[in-house]
Amino acid sequence: MLWLKSFHIVMVVSWFAGLFYLPRIFVNLAMETNDAAYDRLLLMARKLYRFVTPIMWLTLITGVWLWLAYWLPTMGWLWAKLALVGGLIGYHHVCKSLLRAFEARRNTKSHTWFRWFNEIPVIVLLVVVLLVVLKPF
Repeated sequence: MLWLKSFHIVMVVSWFAGLFYLPRIFVNLAMETNDAAYDRLLLMARKLYRFVTPIMWLTLITGVWLWLAYWLPTMGWLWAKLALVGGLIGYHHVCKSLLRAFEARRNTKSHTWFRWFNEIPVIVLLVVVLLVVLKPF
């Protein structure tokens, strides 16, 4: 079980790394006026999204596996964590939608909006770690 737990933690960290960096690329895309630089950033964003999507799935699979292996009771903190994970999945898919807007050169959001958008996974990570470690309810 420790191997599974370790693998899950590595997948969570990797997924979050992608969720932290992809919106930072969006910040730069929203400010970029040079076509060559825009295309390079777009390529980076595409590759990163394609890389972190399977990592998201591995995170979810190992998380469910751990839940079933430990048969954790449905305590309040766990439901709160699962709700936040559901929100992260939604955030991941919103990133795909935003990437498609950049690909079509139809982004309407400012770099400031993306800077705030980039803070969402930071807050979610903080709350999830607190829930898992403290199990407050």
